[in-house]
Amino acid sequence: MKEKVMDGLQKFSKAMFIPVLILPIAGILIAVGNLFTNTRLQEVLPFLNNPVTIGFGTLLSGSLTAILTNLGIIFCVGLAVGLANKKKSEAGFISLLAFLVFINAMNKFMGLQGMLVEGSLSGTGQTTVLGVQVLDMGVFLGLMLGIIVAIVHNRFCETEFNNAFQIYGGTRFVFIVLIPIMVLFAVAMTYIWPFAQAGINALGGFIQSTGNFGLFIYGMLERLLIPTGLHHLVYTPFLYTSLGGVETIGGQVFEGARNIYYAEIADESIKVLSQSVIWDARGISKMFGLIGACLAMYHTARPENRGKIKAILIAAATTSFIAGVTEPIEFSFLFVAPILFVVHAVLAGSSFVVLNLIGCRAIGPNGFIDFLLYNVPLGLEKTRWPLYILVGVLYFGLYYVVFRFLITKLNLHTLGRETEGMEMKLHSKAEYKAKVEADGTAKSEDGIDAALIVTALGGKDNILKVTNCYTRLRTELANPDLVDEDTLKNRTGATAIVRKGKNVQVVYGLKVNAVRKAVDEELGIKETD
Repeated sequence: MKEKVMDGLQKFSKAMFIPVLILPIAGILIAVGNLFTNTRLQEVLPFLNNPVTIGFGTLLSGSLTAILTNLGIIFCVGLAVGLANKKKSEAGFISLLAFLVFINAMNKFMGLQGMLVEGSLSGTGQTTVLGVQVLDMGVFLGLMLGIIVAIVHNRFCETEFNNAFQIYGGTRFVFIVLIPIMVLFAVAMTYIWPFAQAGINALGGFIQSTGNFGLFIYGMLERLLIPTGLHHLVYTPFLYTSLGGVETIGGQVFEGARNIYYAEIADESIKVLSQSVIWDARGISKMFGLIGACLAMYHTARPENRGKIKAILIAAATTSFIAGVTEPIEFSFLFVAPILFVVHAVLAGSSFVVLNLIGCRAIGPNGFIDFLLYNVPLGLEKTRWPLYILVGVLYFGLYYVVFRFLITKLNLHTLGRETEGMEMKLHSKAEYKAKVEADGTAKSEDGIDAALIVTALGGKDNILKVTNCYTRLRTELANPDLVDEDTLKNRTGATAIVRKGKNVQVVYGLKVNAVRKAVDEELGIKETD
């Protein structure tokens, strides 16, 4: 049972990447649009004060704000596509139809029961979704419908009929089955959701009532779950649902810390960003803390090994600072010195508390580029971004001192401190290419030896499914015991391997998309599959 639950959570976690990873792009573009309409910036750069740039900025930020107010349908379609085992594009289309059926069924039923509120919907628990008045279920509506559609799709998408009923087979039959399910589910949720919403509000209130302790636990858990790949199941509800706060901005209600932030930076009438939301301080450990950890590992490495690990640590630190991708660093000490990972999680959680105490509302979840685009154009009053940098510098020093002390005191075998005969877990690009050329194995234009990766995963027959997230090649294997971890790490450029039952995740960092494409080609998997 435990393995089935973990397998289900892994699949759900992978599917969540489809909608979750697209939202920061919308946020960045909203911030870019805000650059062109920011009056303070126009005072510094007068050439921005003209109808063309102001109109462009207004159009850009205004059009993308609509994404934040329609997260339900975005998560519904994204999850359905991610959870579908096959015919993913058709699953996405069917999920859109199912979403429309649900909201209209709920609206009609509420109308028949006299439950529709007239006038302003603020504070009533009702809202309009795609112009249809329904109960305000937010992102949870998309999550539930996406899962239901995926389950029905996977069960019936290959059902076929003979003779005159042939036209009703396949994904058309999936939609036929979903119609009564959506109608009945809409009726049921009309009575159930108010209780669920009360529970969610109570949970959000409890978390916020615990104040800094709740922030600390949230920030620590977000890091501790990195090895399982389930960390986005912690932060996503806080960023995009009422658990992270609820604010009315420009007459419209926004839920979730990230949505509130995006809406507030686009509204110049707001001078100080919300203090009542669960804020996002992940950038402190990503942009500053782990850089200090890298420096500590370099200084504690054996003198003869420092030259070898210098390029590795610089590349990993740069990726973490610029793009917010931390796994290459974290996995370099997670397995050889797990106590450092626990300390890292504790320090990361404490950074949330520190920023909250000083009232700093700047964010930088995906690295320094995000930090610049989101915060600097807003000026000091809204975000107090210089304090963010100050706290970051302090955490750089804190990480360095604590990591260096623990590594030397406990004689931890971090990079460059391996015992004689042990091979380092990370390799530079030059070293990897030299290994491949020495072995005489074939590689793709990107230097990716897909055949070797497939072999190290137990061969084609052992690989049941291949997907990927931002940094990991996620596979489902018939027999995980056939995985050759040494080959994956030492000859294919993998940073780490994480096992959860039949699910084996191979961490490749930012090049994972190229790895996935090469492996798909090696397995003969086409996009339509």
